[in-house]
Amino acid sequence: MLSGKKIKNIAVELKSHAPFTLFGALTGIVLMLLFKNIEHQTSEALFYVFHPAHVLLSAMVTASMFKLYAGKTNFIVVLLIGYIGSVGIATISDSLIPYAGEVLLGLDAHSHIGFIEGWYVVNPAAILGVLIAWFWPKTKFPHSGHVLLSTWASSFHILMALRSGMSILMGIVIFIFLFIAVWLPCCVSDIVFPLLFVRGEHVPHSHH
Repeated sequence: MLSGKKIKNIAVELKSHAPFTLFGALTGIVLMLLFKNIEHQTSEALFYVFHPAHVLLSAMVTASMFKLYAGKTNFIVVLLIGYIGSVGIATISDSLIPYAGEVLLGLDAHSHIGFIEGWYVVNPAAILGVLIAWFWPKTKFPHSGHVLLSTWASSFHILMALRSGMSILMGIVIFIFLFIAVWLPCCVSDIVFPLLFVRGEHVPHSHH
């Protein structure tokens, strides 16, 4: 479980990740403005590019975080933690939170559960991420990269539901949902979730 010391350090991590996540959300809005007129099928295809890529990097970070702090462990445990932490939380980040925003805005919402609808690419991406982490446990670049990829996946998820133009108010609401969709889930995936299974007082060090 998480001790008081771990919780304090996690709070520091969340605070330190906020500026980069704000930047990521801004890039998501820019992407949506640039691609606002693309076809639904194109948005869906791009979602299934960015979402599996997000899962891949998320699995790398989650599995690496656990492996680095847990010390000696077996591959099956790392695989389960890396898979559940990446696929489960990436689904919340890229699909469910954007879906909630789409419903709130009255858009043509659809949840698009990647590991079910795109199982043939999302699940292998998670397993590949864990395999990479097993042999090369790193957290710095994969985390920064998957924050951006998560933002872009969420952006194209919303674009799938956006049948008309985007007003200023709608852009503000989407920006807020993009920030929330990335900030909490990605930090939970990379930091909180793997540390739930680490014994002792190990705490995360900033890896962004």
